[in-house]
Amino acid sequence: MPLTRETKIYKTFMVSISLAIIAVLLGIFFITTARTTQLINEENVIRARTLLNSIILIRKWNANHGGVYVEKKKEDKSNPYLTDPDIKTTDGKAYTKKNPALMTREISEYAEKEGVFKFHSTSLKLLNPVNKPDDFEARALSLFEKGIKEISHTEKKNGITYFRYMAPLYIEKECLQCHSTQNYKIGDVRGGISITFDIENIRSKLETNTIYAIIFGLLSTSFLLGLIVFFALQLIKKTSLIQQRLEYLAITDGLTGIFNRRHIMSRFNEEFERARRLKKYLGCIMIDIDKFKSINDKFGHLVGDKVLIEISVRIKNAIRIYDVLGRYGGEEFLIVLPDTDFDNTKSLAERIRENVKADMFLATDRPLHVHITISSGIACMTDGDSSIDDIIKRADEGLYKAKNSGRDRVEWL
Repeated sequence: MPLTRETKIYKTFMVSISLAIIAVLLGIFFITTARTTQLINEENVIRARTLLNSIILIRKWNANHGGVYVEKKKEDKSNPYLTDPDIKTTDGKAYTKKNPALMTREISEYAEKEGVFKFHSTSLKLLNPVNKPDDFEARALSLFEKGIKEISHTEKKNGITYFRYMAPLYIEKECLQCHSTQNYKIGDVRGGISITFDIENIRSKLETNTIYAIIFGLLSTSFLLGLIVFFALQLIKKTSLIQQRLEYLAITDGLTGIFNRRHIMSRFNEEFERARRLKKYLGCIMIDIDKFKSINDKFGHLVGDKVLIEISVRIKNAIRIYDVLGRYGGEEFLIVLPDTDFDNTKSLAERIRENVKADMFLATDRPLHVHITISSGIACMTDGDSSIDDIIKRADEGLYKAKNSGRDRVEWL
């Protein structure tokens, strides 16, 4: 069954609003996820900056003191990049000098063993090849030369996600003690310190939360769309019923329940065009209730209405399922008979007349016995008919003839 225009409109609306809701929910999900990721990244940057500042303060303290001497143990090696790094005290103990770079590397090794974080001091102009930058650090150092203040990213290694951060180191007066031979000036970028720490736990939790958010979003969207579909279908159903009712009222006579004049004439035109196109027969019966005015005058209009209803029922029961019955006027009825020649039109009109002629017992405030007859005029379409008006005119003239011939009869021209 083809969809009505209104149903298509409702379905289009339902699809549109569903897509809009999905788009909004997806937008909220992606914005929330992106914002959460951004906040976590910002928190990682803040953590890395804090660590870096701590390292820089320690290095500065060391540099301000011209390096720090520690007691030299068997496993300790002297820094080969310092001039006379070792000294002996009067009691015979040996001490070796730890400059900022060496101290930074050794603290980093301790931190890495503890699994807390790792940091690395490096430069594009190395004194110690051990401090050679990796790819991330080399790229960061190049950007520092162009004025970039910091750089960070995440990378995966051996199945673990790490956050990496790096910021530049600038030449200060104290730094020239070790780097005077490299032609640095105060304020130059001489390298940088990178910070690396494990964020696998945070990433795993974020991934889990994202999965939960997707599941919750899908369930919420499904539930919401289900509600929309349910209420939309209810709306479509109620609207369809209202529309059907309005269409019924538009084509139906309010009293008798058969077609009204406007619709019977529309159907008559359709059947006329069909019969002319297919070279088919088309019959017509015009019916009028005999002495109906006297019924209204004697018993009142309520009884007259009941007579009209009863006659409509009897006519409807006498005609075929494909015949078209309508109320033409106050007490007049019109029947359109598709594929019906003159003889069959006449036979049907007689059968209707006999069916109506039977006594009527009307259920009013008091049981009422009424004897009703009808007069009918019949006509069939001819080759000379240009419209239904020609057929109706002949049927109407036949009806006039039946009235003047004593009523309760079927006549034609």
